[in-house]
This record gives sequence, C-alpha cells and structure tokens, in this order.
Amino acid sequence: MKQFFKMMFASTLGFILASIIVSAILFVTMIGMVAGLSKSSAAAVGPKAGESVFKITLAGEIPETTPESPFSALVSGNDEALSMHDLVAAIRNAKEQETVKGIYLDLGAFSSGVVTLDAVRRALADFKESGKFVVAYADRYTQGGYYLASIADKVFLNPEGMLSLNGLSSQTTFVKGALEKIGVEMMIFRVGTYKGAVEQFMTDKLSDANREQITAYQRTIWGNITRSIAKSRKITADDVNRFADEGGALLDARRAVAYKLVDELKYRREVEQYLMDRAGQKGDKLKATSVAALKGAKKKEKEYRNKIAVVYAEGEIVESLPGGFSAGEAAITERLNDDLKKLEGDDDVKAVVLRVNSPGGSAYVSEQIWKAVSDLKKKKPVIVSMGSVAASGGYYISACASKIVAEPNTITGSIGIFGIFPNATGLYKKVALTTDVVKTNRYADMLDPSRPMTEDEKALMQAFVNRGYETFLTRCADGRGKSKADIDSIAQGRVWTGEQALKIGLVDELGGLERAIELAGEQAKIINYNVIEVTSKSDFLRDLLEKQVGRIKMSILKDALGEDYEYVKALRTAHPTYGVQARMLYTPNNL
Repeated sequence: MKQFFKMMFASTLGFILASIIVSAILFVTMIGMVAGLSKSSAAAVGPKAGESVFKITLAGEIPETTPESPFSALVSGNDEALSMHDLVAAIRNAKEQETVKGIYLDLGAFSSGVVTLDAVRRALADFKESGKFVVAYADRYTQGGYYLASIADKVFLNPEGMLSLNGLSSQTTFVKGALEKIGVEMMIFRVGTYKGAVEQFMTDKLSDANREQITAYQRTIWGNITRSIAKSRKITADDVNRFADEGGALLDARRAVAYKLVDELKYRREVEQYLMDRAGQKGDKLKATSVAALKGAKKKEKEYRNKIAVVYAEGEIVESLPGGFSAGEAAITERLNDDLKKLEGDDDVKAVVLRVNSPGGSAYVSEQIWKAVSDLKKKKPVIVSMGSVAASGGYYISACASKIVAEPNTITGSIGIFGIFPNATGLYKKVALTTDVVKTNRYADMLDPSRPMTEDEKALMQAFVNRGYETFLTRCADGRGKSKADIDSIAQGRVWTGEQALKIGLVDELGGLERAIELAGEQAKIINYNVIEVTSKSDFLRDLLEKQVGRIKMSILKDALGEDYEYVKALRTAHPTYGVQARMLYTPNNL
C-alpha cells in the first residue's frame, strides 16, 4: 500500500510538472511566433546589401524536410530548423544573388544520411559552377561534416582540431540475454534468410547471412564516399583509406594536411579574415547572410496550371493511436492516404513524386499505403524518389510506382516480414504473478504473454507471416513486372544499395529528387509546370504531451524496479516491434 501511494504521488506530481512544461512551451511558442513574424519580414528582403558571404552553420542532424516542431532548432543544435530541402533551395538561390560572393561552411558536430549529404554536395558543386567560392572550416570535422566539406575550394581545420575519417561501422545491440534475465522470451516468426531485424532478440551475434549483407552495402557506400572525396581533393581513394587506417580522428592535424585532405590549419578568426578578403569586405567583422534570408529569395516563378506534387513520406510506418496520436515525431501513418486521395482528385496535379525515407514498420499500414499509391497511379503517374533508406515497408509502399528513382547510396530492398511476440512466463514467476483464464474458444487467449504459445498456435502464426510475405512478393512482382520467383530470389529480407538495386531491377534509375521531378514531367507529358510540396503535419503539442507522459511512466517504473530497471528498459526497446512487421531496425548509412 505504501508503494501504491508513492507511485500515485509520483504520477500526480509528474502530471503537474507536465502541465507546467506544456504551459511554458505554449508561452514560448507565442513569443516565438511574434519573433518569427518580425524576423520573416526582414528575411524576405534577401541577403544584406553589399558584398556578402552565405554562412551555413551545421550541427545536430539534418532531416529531409523542415521539422514539424517549432523547437527543433533548439534540440538540433543548428541556428535554424534546417532541412535538406531548405539548404538546397538556399544554395540554389545564393547562386543567383549577385551580392553573394561565396559560401562559408561552418561545420560543428553534426551527422546525416549519406543521401542527404549527397544532395547538398550536388547543390554546392552546382554553386561553384558560377565561379563563386566555397570555403569550409571546423574545429573538429565529423565524418559527415568532412564528406560535405570536401567539395569546397578550400578546407580549413583548427590547428588543434581533428578530422574524424575512420570508415563505416554498423553495430547491433543484442537484447536476448537482457530479456532472459527478467524472464522474457521473444517468440519470433519470420520469412527471409537475410531478415536481420529480429536477430537482436534471438541470438547474441550476427548471422553469417546478415554479416554478408552488411559487409556488401558498407563496402559499396564507403567506396562511393572515398571516390567522391578523392575526386574533390584531387587525391586517390587509397590515400583516403590510408588516412583512415592510420587512426584518422586521433592523428595530429598536420597529418590531414600532409594527406591533402585539408588545405591549411587556421583558427576561426583567420578563416573569417580570409573570407573577408575573398569577398572584398572591409572592416573587422565578416558580413554574412543566412539560410533564412536565402531559402525564400528565389525569383518569382511564372504560375502554370499544371502542377507536380512532391509528397514526403519520412519516418517509421506505424498505426495511428486512438485519438489521433502519432507514434513519433517523424512517422508515416494512414494520414498519408488522405494526402494521396486529395491529389488523386486534383485535376491541376498531373503527376506525383513520393519521396520515401523510411526503414519500414507495420505491414498492415504498408499495405494500406500501397493501395492508396496503386489507386493514384491509375489516374496519374507516381514517381518514387528514395532518400537515405527506403527498405522493407519503405520498399513496400514504393513497389507499385510508375518509376522508382534511388540514389547510389540509398539503402533499399529488405523484402521480408516477421512477427514477434513476448512470452513473459519467467517474468510472471519472478514477481509472483499468476493468471487464470475463462474462454469460449480454443484460441481466444492465443497472444497471452503469461504463457508460452502451443505448437499449433505457433504453426498458425507462422502461416500468417508466410501469407504476409507472399502478399509482399506479389506487390513487388506486379509493380516491377517480374515473377514472384524472380523477386523471391533477391528478397528474403536482403538489403541492397541503390546502386545494387538498379542492377537487379528493384529500381529504374539512379538520381536525386530533381531527377524524379523531371521524370514525373516526362511521364505526364508536360513541359511547363510548378512544383508543389505536401507534408503531413502532426499535432505537435499532442505528440509532446504523449512523450512527456511516457517519460513520467518510465520514471515511476525506474523508481519502483531499482536495479532491474535496465532489463525492463531493454524490453521497452523491443516493444515497437511487437506484431507483424515489415521493417529494418537500423539505418547504418549515417555519417
């Protein structure tokens, strides 16, 4: 009883704190809106008068689209809530601005998917075609930061800085042992030799098949990265690998210069003086303009009736919770179907580009989105543009598109399915819980976690998963114009890069979002058109409150369980994978 009142008090206190936090956020949001209005008025003018440098400050992670949260800039570490789309748009606009003489990449501790970095690198390379300069500086280059910086005319590093160029690695944490300690066994049903998503629950190391596929796509992606760096820096890929094999990040900064990965060692103030000289600026402070000033500074386009809509599908594929709650800040739910349905009935929209950046998730929701895409394709062309990862469920929702465009470093495929359910018999015994059941039919309590499944229940579940895999194969075979046997031979949960996927027929072309838009115009047989963007927005405050309540619950659980909390935390990590899934649990191509 004492523990009960203790937990009730903690719950009440947590609710009060959550209310205070949400109220404070509402207050800050109102202030931010007012500040944002005045800031946007100034930003609309464009770059500052006179000779200017476009300064891009990067920290945290760059998402593909503008984050939904008005506080994303605070948590990301960037000066602004930046996205790949914003950056690329701003760089293109800067190219057209006569007052902008060059770009200054000020790179902090940030990371992003290789495909996102590739898109920004392409925009920077195009910017350089105008004859303007690109200069990069960092106190410490992350691997992603350096990959982006290597496209610059000049790459500077702090004399006491470091260059983290060490190669790629993918680590899987296996929770089987931790779950066993608390008496939980995960009942796993899968189809696909290479479907490694469930291995963390069933073994303590990678299977040979999983290790084979990870090795294959890592070598492909790293090979592309080293060749791109080598080409930009006018060295060889072997030079890049030698630097990495010597210890990269832990080497003296002068070694980076010796390897020609960095041009000079300079302090920040010296770099800014260099930029002032390049831009022809006088005075003691660098005159710089920002992404906010440039991303909307594009010349007004001629308005056409014909439109190509770009729809962003980013995050895990999940079912919407009761009351409309989403399961995460970036998630794909059935709400995407509403957007596609509206576009289906819009006569001005002649084609749709579906930008997919997802490791998959719910097999059921993937099927519903597949149907919406299939219906839309009957009315107008649908081109899929794959981002950093479009695997498993991410490929499921792409399979029936008119054409699929992937980047060389996209992670895709993973055509497989699995079901995972907990058997918590041991946990019930540990905490002295007992259950009793009254039922009307044989399988009424089939998914009861307090007991292990019977053999006939296991057979039923495996048959259910097998049918899901057959449906997945059918969707892919019909969409790609292949037989199910052909798809099965390259499926089995196997992960491929976009480069590999092109060779085996899972995608049609290699290219970025720009190429997908061009292809959409070609398929729709239109020349003059405008591009409009569609991004489903979730209720930020509702999602925030949901997450806050979740944190409060875990705080109470931690207090109640003490040292056993870490084991329960491992079980909570596994929780999103309960049920039948078409997902890949890791996105290993982040730099």
